[in-house]
Parts: sequence; C-alpha cells; structure tokens
Amino acid sequence: MTRARPGPSAVRLALLFPELLGTYGDGGNARVLVQRLRWRGVAAEAVTVAVGRPVPDSCDLYLLGGGEDGPQTLAVRDLAAGGSLRRAVGAGAAVLAVCAGFQILGQRFAGEGGRPCDGLGLLDCTTIRGGGRRRIGELVVDPATELGLDVLTGYENHGGLTRLGPGTRPLGRVVAGHGNGTGDGTEGAVAGRVIGTYLHGPVLARNPGLADLLLAWVVGELPPLPPDGAWEPAVDRLRRQRLAAAGRLRRGAWAAAWPPLASRVRARLRPRGGG
Repeated sequence: MTRARPGPSAVRLALLFPELLGTYGDGGNARVLVQRLRWRGVAAEAVTVAVGRPVPDSCDLYLLGGGEDGPQTLAVRDLAAGGSLRRAVGAGAAVLAVCAGFQILGQRFAGEGGRPCDGLGLLDCTTIRGGGRRRIGELVVDPATELGLDVLTGYENHGGLTRLGPGTRPLGRVVAGHGNGTGDGTEGAVAGRVIGTYLHGPVLARNPGLADLLLAWVVGELPPLPPDGAWEPAVDRLRRQRLAAAGRLRRGAWAAAWPPLASRVRARLRPRGGG
C-alpha cells in the first residue's frame, strides 16, 4: 500500500540536516531518487531541511546521511523535539538513513564523548562504541531475499557497533567488510519502510535497485526506464568497479563462503556487449 498523495502532485523527498549529516556525500542520494523519477516522467521535488527549520511531516521519503558525533547529537535533538519524522513514518512515508543517520533512528547510540544518547526509536537497534577501532573500507552485502535486490556495495567508515533487536531485521549479510560490526554477519536494518545502513557511496548511486525499491514503496509500481538510457553504462560500470575492488580485498572468500553470491558477482564483473 503506497502513501496517498492528492492528485498529480510531485513526489516529495526531504534531505534532513545536510550541514550536520553530510560528511560523506550522502546528500547525493536525494539527487539519484529525483532523477530516477524524472527519467520515468514522474514529477519529483527535493526539499532540503536545514537545522533549526521545521521538518515537514508531509513528504513521501526522508533521507539522513553520515556525520560526526557532535553534529549527530544535535540532529537527533531537533528531530526528536518536533516529532515530524515519526508522524510521517506513521502515515506511510519511507526513510533511508546512512551511518550516523542509521544510529539516530535506533533506540540509543553513543553520542559526543561516548555518552549514551536516546535515538528516535524508529528502528529496534542499539549502537555502542567499537573500542576505538574504525571500520573502514569497501562493503559488499547479500541483501535479504524478501527485498528482491541485487548485491549491494558501498564504502563504510564508522566506529560504532550496532546490534539489532527482535523488532528489526537486517538489510542483508556481510560478504566483504564489517557492516554492523557485532560479529553476527549482519548489515543495516529494515523495519516497515525504514532502512538504515552503513553503506556510503552514495549508496543509491551504487545500487539503483535499492533506489527503485524505496520509490516503489511510495509511488507503487514504477514505470519502466526508457530503453538504452545514456546513464545505464555509467551505473553498470560503477557497480562492476566497486565489486571488483571489494573482491581484490577478499580474494577467494566469496567462493568459499557464499557460492551462489560468488556466481552473481562474477556475472556482474563480465564485460557487457563486448566491452
């Protein structure tokens, strides 16, 4: 069931507090979503919400990115005070939150100085400090089967360890990298139409299938993209490059631990059309 929008109004996307949660370029996710709608002839509007400004509760999809501990703590205070994001989710809006944004959506996280800080409680997860060690590098994820997605890739850079509670399922299983970092092989979290992940990149530029999943949650069945779009080779080339980079870091690990995934990755790395 999609979120109802009156008449032919544009799909509205809200990029929240990019001056606080924009350290890793995750704001690019908003551009990806808008463009993938426009390619299909669907009107779209991206609203940038600055700190101190009211967060609208009428948008269809909300985006949060990564940031440092201090800005992260400021961001959650503003979001909790207004309650707009919680109301929007309750009304059917979708959310994509990356890294610090992912932690903000949980029950608690380690804020500035390592002090525990209450999150928004939109995801049943808790984040603690990871013993002073940062988890940095290419991250490859085999997504949960029910999501119907291809292999996910991204770049992680975080010091937190995120443990999922019973009310939240993982976005996928780690193949290369660290993900949630708790040793159980999970990456990210999904509850309803809310997704949290440690995948930077921006994640939607590297994983267009994930972008379309989010859009389908708020638009319904998406019209097909125009055939042979000029963007397709660039998107495919980016995915193949990132998968190859991760494969060099974990040579042989995919084939040993995840045979079905290894064959999917190898298929993605084959040149297309004689290229």
